[in-house]
Amino acid sequence: MELADLPDVVSLAVPFFVGAMVLELLVGRAHYTTRDTAASLAMGVGNLVIGIAFGAIGYGVLLAAWSWRLVDWGTGVGWIALAFVLDDLRYYVYHRLAHTSRWLWWGHVTHHSSACYNLSTALRQEWTGPFNGAFLLRLPLVVLLGIHPLMLAFVGGLNLVYQFWIHTETIGRMPTWFEAVFNTPSHHRVHHGSNPRYLDANYAGVLIVWDRMFGTFVPELAEEPVRYGLVKNVATHSPLRLAFHELVALARDASAPGLTPLERIRYVFDRPGWSHDGSRRTAAAIKAGWVAHHPEEAGTPGLPG
Repeated sequence: MELADLPDVVSLAVPFFVGAMVLELLVGRAHYTTRDTAASLAMGVGNLVIGIAFGAIGYGVLLAAWSWRLVDWGTGVGWIALAFVLDDLRYYVYHRLAHTSRWLWWGHVTHHSSACYNLSTALRQEWTGPFNGAFLLRLPLVVLLGIHPLMLAFVGGLNLVYQFWIHTETIGRMPTWFEAVFNTPSHHRVHHGSNPRYLDANYAGVLIVWDRMFGTFVPELAEEPVRYGLVKNVATHSPLRLAFHELVALARDASAPGLTPLERIRYVFDRPGWSHDGSRRTAAAIKAGWVAHHPEEAGTPGLPG
């Protein structure tokens, strides 16, 4: 297989996205509201348009780095499979950073801004991806391992398509062996939860094994239903506000009078919720405080102990 033969799997999957949402609506177990769904679809369209217009920024950097590669992979099925696994690990790292650094969170927060959880939520994507530098996390895959940027685009597309179906309440749990290895609706519902127990957990794209390996896995509990959305939800369905409200807040915080240079930097790059005067709480602090009031939970998977 030649690199030029690798398809744009995201575009090919659009009819599947539409059909699956219609099916979810017909099944009737999903919670849809007109304004929330319209906002999610608008964010998805905007993400697609901005990706087409500006995606060449990241691709150009990676293609330039390709000339400095230390090795050169082929395009056989085995190499594609290995590239998929390695890029999935890269996605885990990115996703964890997107929740623990405000520089990435101000864009990624868009995806978590819905209090509903259905397949349309998967399309609620940020508009700022080409500009935050997250594509630089793929540089080691290009330079050190010789994975061509086109192959990374292909396996990254497969990863995104996989993640679409896990944004649903219609599916309960998959077989035990599947839940142990792969990301599932149950695991990802936890990731979208604002309950203290569920904060900052289950960052996986496709393979949940990364969360199990790195201590960020939290199981969904029947006795604690997931509350979707943000710790403090944004009361808007405006795509512009959904896309940029956190950037505006970041700029306001970092430019406030009386701060030291280090404090300004921390407002940009530290954890979401960090404040110079301790007036706010990060997700980690909220989680630790909850455990302090529930000592019997200390040390359970994904909770501080």
